[in-house]
Amino acid sequence: MNKTDFTDSFFDAVLTLKTREECYKFFSDACTPKEIGAIAQRFVVAKMLNEKKVYNEIIEATGASTATISRVSRAINEGFQTAFKRLK
Repeated sequence: MNKTDFTDSFFDAVLTLKTREECYKFFSDACTPKEIGAIAQRFVVAKMLNEKKVYNEIIEATGASTATISRVSRAINEGFQTAFKRLK
C-alpha cells in the first residue's frame, strides 16, 4: 500500500475511535455497507486461516469464494497477526 498524506490522515482518524459504536458510525460514513461487509469477511477468513481451518470450513462459515480465500491467504502479514495477538 502506498503511504500518502491522505492515508495517514485517514488512519489517524481511525486511531481516535474508542468504541465499537464509534467505529460503526465512522465506517458507515466512510464506506458502503458492501465495502464494510467485504472487509469484515476478509478479516474472518484471515482469522480462520490463521486457526488452520480448511477452505471448505471457511466457505461454509463465511460464504467467501475460493478466490477470496486464496487472495486473503497470500495477503496475511504482520498487520493481521498483530490484530490476532491483541484480540486474544
